[in-house]
Amino acid sequence: MSKNSSWATSEAVRASMRSNRSRDTKPELALRKAVHSLGLRYRVSARPLPEVRRTADLVFTKAKVAVFLDGCFWHGCPLHHRSPGANFDYWSQKIERNKARDADTDKKLLDAGWLPLRIWEHEDPSDAARRIADIVKQRRMELSSGR
Repeated sequence: MSKNSSWATSEAVRASMRSNRSRDTKPELALRKAVHSLGLRYRVSARPLPEVRRTADLVFTKAKVAVFLDGCFWHGCPLHHRSPGANFDYWSQKIERNKARDADTDKKLLDAGWLPLRIWEHEDPSDAARRIADIVKQRRMELSSGR
């Protein structure tokens, strides 16, 4: 790709892709609302590990739980990811890099004593919130008892 060329196949595609939000998406807002309704409080779009330039969508600092809401396209969901017809090589490499970064992030968090949770955007927010709440409560008990 030359300096003046774009990964987008057209200006319309480029404008559409650049308008994608990095936070406060509809699935993220639905998940946050469901988690909040269960009485849990969290930090939004925060770095669990300040020295690592990666943010989690929800961070429970006392429980050391970092929740990532992964988009089916961007993170290669095994159920819903569909490769685009245009610019196939670029997008397949991009998704593979995202998956490798996700795995590296999870490893760094685990090594630091954190628990990374990955939720797919297609999951029911209420079900995901209950799963998150159960894990956060369990982790808080474990960490407070010194286990």
